[in-house]
Amino acid sequence: MDTVAEIKKYVEEKKSLFLEAADKIWSYAEIGFKEFQSAKALTDVLKAEGFSVQEGVAGIPTAFVASYGQGHPIIGLLGEYDALPALKHPAANAVPSEELTTDNGHGCGHNLLGAGSLGAAIAVKDYMQAHNLPGTIQYFGCPGEEFGSGKMFMARDGLFNDLDAALTWHGGAYNSITTQNSQANLCLYFKFKGRTSHAAGSPHLGRSALDACELMNVGCNYLREHMLPDERIHYAYTDVGGTAPNVVQDHACVFYYVRSPKLSQVIELTERVKDVARGAALMTGTQLEIVLNDGLCEYIPNHVLSTLLYESFCEVGGPKFTPEEKALAAEFAKTFDPAVEEDKVRSMTTLFGADIARQYKGSLLVEDILPYKPNTVVTGGSTDVGDVSYCTPTAQMNVSTWAMCTTGHTWQVTAQSGSSIGHTGTIKAAEVLALTAIKAMQSPELLQKAREEYVKVTGGKYICPVPDDVMPAL
Repeated sequence: MDTVAEIKKYVEEKKSLFLEAADKIWSYAEIGFKEFQSAKALTDVLKAEGFSVQEGVAGIPTAFVASYGQGHPIIGLLGEYDALPALKHPAANAVPSEELTTDNGHGCGHNLLGAGSLGAAIAVKDYMQAHNLPGTIQYFGCPGEEFGSGKMFMARDGLFNDLDAALTWHGGAYNSITTQNSQANLCLYFKFKGRTSHAAGSPHLGRSALDACELMNVGCNYLREHMLPDERIHYAYTDVGGTAPNVVQDHACVFYYVRSPKLSQVIELTERVKDVARGAALMTGTQLEIVLNDGLCEYIPNHVLSTLLYESFCEVGGPKFTPEEKALAAEFAKTFDPAVEEDKVRSMTTLFGADIARQYKGSLLVEDILPYKPNTVVTGGSTDVGDVSYCTPTAQMNVSTWAMCTTGHTWQVTAQSGSSIGHTGTIKAAEVLALTAIKAMQSPELLQKAREEYVKVTGGKYICPVPDDVMPAL
């Protein structure tokens, strides 16, 4: 039996374990650093499969490292399992809800991400046992990707330093290797303190913290014209000071994400945002407290390792969806905004070329593996996988787990991540990651080349984006 067939056999034999974990995590839908049941669903399986598990790492109760084997090479598999707020929706249900929800939902599909990497780790362990393959496979339970930057705190504690390589994946609308850089990101609370007063009877005695927040936001909107084209700043109010219009709000808070293509750039832009906030405080006579919550580095794909991941993906083949899954995808497609299709064509043209974009326009579920095309594109989003990529050679892929033109962080993702469409993609992810990990363990020359590229691109040293006194926001 060749390696590909053997890996598929191991994944098939254990798929009930990791798919059941995926469904449990989907139902728990716990947000960042609160994933207690979700982490347990994963560690229970890993312990039963013979992994040693170190829990509560990096000062985060829901972070863990599971290991099997000993010595080098050490290959890491990254797992995530946090949900998003206010995105609950029934599984496999393509009917939009008219009700506003405040309940959490897996609107980014991290229930699948953690489970797919779990399936891969078990398959690698089974292969190592069958062939007496030396080395170590490690599963990293990484909480708080959406909020909190769990991997950043794990990187700061040196948990990825001994790895020879790290592999991960994410659900999506097509099958590809992640070749583009993500944005570095700093996340800060701007807390304004003023003085309350009667808004009509004695407004002159009040100092509005809410006005300070609004002036800060206006100032940052003017700042947008004078930033780098790829930079982003956006915000959400976490405290509006109350609900009574006739009371001057003496407290208010706005939470900012500041993103730039590189860590050095995001630090510089953040100082400019801070200056805007200080100006708002001066204009309103309020006091300002700036709280750095977390941050993360940009993702640096390792092309030596990414090429291996692509070759393994091609050997294993893309996911094959059933007629029932394609019919379900068609129902979801009816709920998409028509503008989304044109936006998907634009983004695919940038990443893969116009021919590929035209070929898949109108597709429901993509089964093919899109070409591997290294590029210098910077995505608008951020991921704390970037911090791992500054610690060790790292590669990441996308696997079809939802219908084409599905937009991330939506109820449609939640619904499909709890469906058999998501399961089909997760099984495929487990196969590809497992095959890549085994090939890497058997190829010391390749790992050396990946290390040389990593050192050349990153300098071979991780620089944490936040000071040591910033702790996880548990």
